[in-house]
Amino acid sequence: MAKISIEDRHQYLDKIRPYKATIQTLLKHEQTLLHAIKKDKEGAAFKRLLLAEEMIFLASNYIVLGGVSQAMIKLRNEEALNDGRKSLYKAVIYLEEVVSPLVDAPFSEYEDRLAEIATVDAKRRYGIIRKMGLALRLLENAYSDNTKWRWAFVELEGRYTAVAKNIIDLKTAVVNTDPLSPDYEPTVYHLRLMKRLLLKAADRYREKYELSTNRIDDFKMGIHFLNSLKRIHILLGERTEAETLKKKADIWTSKLEVDTKKQEEEALKRI
Repeated sequence: MAKISIEDRHQYLDKIRPYKATIQTLLKHEQTLLHAIKKDKEGAAFKRLLLAEEMIFLASNYIVLGGVSQAMIKLRNEEALNDGRKSLYKAVIYLEEVVSPLVDAPFSEYEDRLAEIATVDAKRRYGIIRKMGLALRLLENAYSDNTKWRWAFVELEGRYTAVAKNIIDLKTAVVNTDPLSPDYEPTVYHLRLMKRLLLKAADRYREKYELSTNRIDDFKMGIHFLNSLKRIHILLGERTEAETLKKKADIWTSKLEVDTKKQEEEALKRI
């Protein structure tokens, strides 16, 4: 590793100073909002939405710190990247507290959560999800060849996907796909993104099961995401797509049953 000159270090510290200041401001404001929620539950959902947005911005600042470190002093700032990952986790958790973390569940099981943020328009909801997705991709790219985080991101992506689905008011989504609706554009874009994310999450959990953990729970989670996507296709009247997903989920479920039986038999042999 090349030695860093004093001049380069000073330039680096000058460059990151405003980002560090922004990070401290955001962390302080997070605590202020959490205290406000604890003190008064009124409007808590809106405060948590704001917290999620600020945590995404916080993660973005950590990602920039990592990029500046790599560019100026040729070092990957693992601490900044890890803090960015933790910030995105917090953003997801705040959204889960608002819209629920449910994956394969009918809309009726969590629609009461959305009633609390009924005044939040489709554009802002889509904006939150799109910004989080961008931050997540940038963070994964920043980790680059650090493969120990490859499978850790599957859970984070899955939880992100669940809130991306749950933040949409599915009761109005079909109406808003009418080109005459003022919410047409953000609704259509959000639905397209959500469908891609659900399929990706299913495939990633299956991949994690096959290549890393061999844990039945991971395979089950992949099937949950497939079934969730099937629900969306049915809701939107996309019968062909729903049937395709049903066949895929049935094939996966059959394999799951075979693998589960095999693992149980192997476990009995070790007793």
